[in-house]
Amino acid sequence: MRVGLSWLREFVALPESVTAAELDAALNDLGIEVEEIVDQRETVRGSLVVGRVLTVEELTGFKKPIRFCTVDVGAANGTGEPQEIVCGATNFVAGDQVVVILPGGELPGGFQIGARKTYGHMSAGMICSARELGISDEHDGIIVLPAELAVAPGDDARPIVGLDDMLIDVTPTPDRGYQMSVRGLARELAHSFGVPFTDPGLAAAPGATSGDAWDIVIDDPAGCDRFAARLVRGVDPAAATPDFMARRLTAAGVRVLGLPIDITNYVMLELGQPMHAFDADRVQGALVVRRAAEGEKLTTLDGVTRVLAAEDMVICDDSGPISLAAVMGGQTSEVAPETTSVLFEAAHWDPVMVGRTARRHKLFSEAAKRWERGVDRELCLVGVERAVNLLLEYGGGKAGDEITDANYPPESFSLSLDPGLPTRLIGVNYSPERVAEVLTEVGCHVAIGDDFLVTPPSWRPDLLQPADLVEEVVRLDGLDKVPSVLPIAPPGNGLTPQQRRRRSIGRALAEQGYVEAICNPFVSAAALTSLGLPTDAVRLANPLSDEEPLLRTSLLPPLLTTLKRNLGRGQRDVALFELGLVFRAAARQGVPPVLTIASRPSEEEWQAAQEFVPHQPYHVAVVLAGSPLEPAGWWGAGRAADWSDAIQAARDTLAAAGLDAARVSVAAAEQAPWHPGRCAAIKVDGEIIGYAGELHPAVCAEQDLPKRTCAMELDLDLVPLPGVTPPPVLSNFPPALIDVALVLPQEVPAADVEAALREGAGPLLESVRLFDVYTGQGIDPGQKSLAYKLVFRAQDRTLTGEEAVAARDAAVATTASRFGAVLRGA
Repeated sequence: MRVGLSWLREFVALPESVTAAELDAALNDLGIEVEEIVDQRETVRGSLVVGRVLTVEELTGFKKPIRFCTVDVGAANGTGEPQEIVCGATNFVAGDQVVVILPGGELPGGFQIGARKTYGHMSAGMICSARELGISDEHDGIIVLPAELAVAPGDDARPIVGLDDMLIDVTPTPDRGYQMSVRGLARELAHSFGVPFTDPGLAAAPGATSGDAWDIVIDDPAGCDRFAARLVRGVDPAAATPDFMARRLTAAGVRVLGLPIDITNYVMLELGQPMHAFDADRVQGALVVRRAAEGEKLTTLDGVTRVLAAEDMVICDDSGPISLAAVMGGQTSEVAPETTSVLFEAAHWDPVMVGRTARRHKLFSEAAKRWERGVDRELCLVGVERAVNLLLEYGGGKAGDEITDANYPPESFSLSLDPGLPTRLIGVNYSPERVAEVLTEVGCHVAIGDDFLVTPPSWRPDLLQPADLVEEVVRLDGLDKVPSVLPIAPPGNGLTPQQRRRRSIGRALAEQGYVEAICNPFVSAAALTSLGLPTDAVRLANPLSDEEPLLRTSLLPPLLTTLKRNLGRGQRDVALFELGLVFRAAARQGVPPVLTIASRPSEEEWQAAQEFVPHQPYHVAVVLAGSPLEPAGWWGAGRAADWSDAIQAARDTLAAAGLDAARVSVAAAEQAPWHPGRCAAIKVDGEIIGYAGELHPAVCAEQDLPKRTCAMELDLDLVPLPGVTPPPVLSNFPPALIDVALVLPQEVPAADVEAALREGAGPLLESVRLFDVYTGQGIDPGQKSLAYKLVFRAQDRTLTGEEAVAARDAAVATTASRFGAVLRGA
């Protein structure tokens, strides 16, 4: 919002000596972001004066018109002699009054003005156009001042062309639509400086008449709860926009398009009420305000034919839609250069509808920006009256006696406010009297009692709860009064056990050479299908991308996409991991219960709502490709990652989670998307919590991944939290080291053999580790040899050889009875 200080002064009695710095500080203290404040008196430096053209000599022999002029600039040049100036404009004659900048001056952009010889003549200064002065884009000719203007040669031209103003450019906060108007900013400055404010929104305006200015039908009062209109006939189509209006519109960044349209834009900037002007002679029949039919089309003023959605609102006549309501008018009813009958419309539209329409059509008009932030619904008649009066004054014509005001007023709305709430929330002592005073100054009606009953004004639709009123109290009383004291954080218990476990797992995987990836949780049905995963996933109602509308049921689809992206960018050895939530469909489907914010839901309501919430377990996953864990180098050839690394990642994860290795087991399994012969089920206390191994060749081919890419995924919610970890018991007595090699059927898992050895050996067994697997010469077909290193130790004595051998024999006997194992070489 860009506005001149002179316009603001029409409604707020600011001190004459106010500076840009004071304005900047005042607006910032009110919470309004100031982009810049430009003092236009400083944009053109040096002598900018009124001149009267004395003579004009046409120079010939050049490719463009060139004129040698003498201009009377009074005593501004120090001599009183006529100023000689060469000019290329042709829209003036001898006797015209023009704007001249003398040598030594400087135009916007740093353009220095001097005296020099050009086109065979000396030229001392410049006769200026509006664009050269930076006051508009007009450059068809120089500025010719009206003949009736009471000025003399040599007078300062700045006040005449509007360069004596100060331009204020602010960015209002999204919920304060009233600040996007001269009315709103003037009100705010009146609060800050404590000076009188004249509210143009309270100007007298006649109400609806028994007869309508035009037949209006509102089919959807929820989208449009007020529609006012009035007709003016006999307008002079050649009437020009007055200079003051054109200058103010240009300063605000609004193009000058013709008097009726300029008036609607002027009223929008002044009051904050967006309006529209129809050519009444081009409107066919009654105006109908309704929702658009799906697929209906409308060509808007920018020449684009738009396909409408059922949520859009349109204004129609007998020919169909003629305006995209609250956003942009249509071409069929626009005001044209020959228009003589103007129908002014001012309505009140649903902000949510306008915001969605503007985004759907990517059409962020000045009107739409205001509507989606909220507009005072009581401005409709005031805006129409203001527009009609301006058109009658500058365009002639006669206003119709009939005024339409289709009004569907909402229910009155009030807030209950504890007068002590601002003090408790802000930490500044606000007396009840001060709270009531500030809220009244804002425009609220305050009924005093134990609790205040506060009715917000019509221009403040953002005041919806007591906290909003507290914000107004602290904002107007002074943000600088709020102490910069950090609150004391309440004592806590630190991280939860789940948080500590997740951090430990992440640290352990990173130490093993994995890099953490944080992937988007959104996937497509095709991505799930390609991994052999079910597609009954949770679908987003409003996805960021229509290509990925589902929430992931596994960490692998987005993690494999990240792996593929890294491989495509030149990485050959990649090991990634991710910790995060996956989403499973809720137990109940349908429409969940609606919980209000007025009070805390009951336990029954809460439990009923939770049944519709998707189950969200916490998972960990890794993916590997190439040789990331043992890369090649001068030290050797390296080793490609395989299924065993994925299983080891699972073991490292569970160890970091605080689980004893004896509780973890691994068994062959078949599970998509893993290779059926190279997939392991990871178990804790006999319950499967995830899978690890090599991905299926078909998955690698479809995902364009290297052959033998490996992956692991565990459900950490199925992993029990560790209790208090006991300190290790250390023994000062020496261990007994015994190796055993067992021959047994190939289908027996090594983990089951290890568990049997532990069970049979008893408490004297300190550790057991598999160090060799052998098949080949000396081993019968279908058999394998597993070699284990057993460590025996007692806590209170040195073991004898007989005790250690007996414990070993007991362990071997258990494997023999359970799996038919025999000692190799026995």
